[in-house]
Amino acid sequence: RSTLFPYTTLFRSLRRKKARLPYVKTLESFDFGFQRSISKEQMLRLCDLTWIEQAYNICFLGPPGVGKTHLALSLAEKALEQGHTVAFETLEGLMMVLKTAEISTASRRRLKFLKKAALVIIDEVGFMPLEPAEANQFFSFISMMSEKTSLIITSNKGFDEWVEFLGDATITTAILDRLVHRCEIINMSGNSYRLEHHQSITGKR
Repeated sequence: RSTLFPYTTLFRSLRRKKARLPYVKTLESFDFGFQRSISKEQMLRLCDLTWIEQAYNICFLGPPGVGKTHLALSLAEKALEQGHTVAFETLEGLMMVLKTAEISTASRRRLKFLKKAALVIIDEVGFMPLEPAEANQFFSFISMMSEKTSLIITSNKGFDEWVEFLGDATITTAILDRLVHRCEIINMSGNSYRLEHHQSITGKR
């Protein structure tokens, strides 16, 4: 046991580094009293991670600041703890990887890692409109991952609004068809936690 411990710690550290989580978030630090559109019990059920083994997806939908990314990252933490390979990208970052994979060794390496990950988080979907070529690349990526890898999507737009940033109804339908076929959809609402709990430079709210 003592012999294996350094290797276990090393592998966990490497998995975390490759995941590229922007920061550490846990369920314990989430304010379920403030955000009442999802319960702690719902999230605890998702923490068993059986959905990862079955390549199910989770979509957190709602306005900015309601805790979508926090909850996504808390599930990523659980997945890393249980030995799963995890990857985090914003949609903007993912598009950069997809667009430059043919000419960039780093992007090619990252795409290879994304394909092998058990869980891929795509954050901030819907904040920026995609060009037609980008929408096609996003569709190809979702299609490639479908029923092989679990995806967690966070989006500030409901599915009925996705055509606005994807720009094409057919592509939108095709993406959603693959994404929600095996998916837990969590609609979140309410005020922004960050705005409600902001602090000024002087420490006053």
